[in-house]
Amino acid sequence: MAAAVIRRPSIEPFTPLQKKPLPAGRPREWYVTHNRRLKAMRLTIALLDAGVYVPSKATNATIRTMAERIGIRPPSDTTCRMVRTLIRYSR
Repeated sequence: MAAAVIRRPSIEPFTPLQKKPLPAGRPREWYVTHNRRLKAMRLTIALLDAGVYVPSKATNATIRTMAERIGIRPPSDTTCRMVRTLIRYSR
């Protein structure tokens, strides 16, 4: 029989994880795609937290405004398209 585990909320404040260097030896395109995906995920999380749950509400202007709000560089059209795709599949 499985026992239920009850987790107590931590009293400690959230501390971000240590960043590790990316693996060496990959083609440049891999690093570009990887960083684009990370940026799209950050923007998607911020938009979902702000109440944008429908891809049609996430226009390029909305996404770029959110990027400015959270302190990252404005995304390209490709990254904006990735953000809308992530919002679509987050349901």
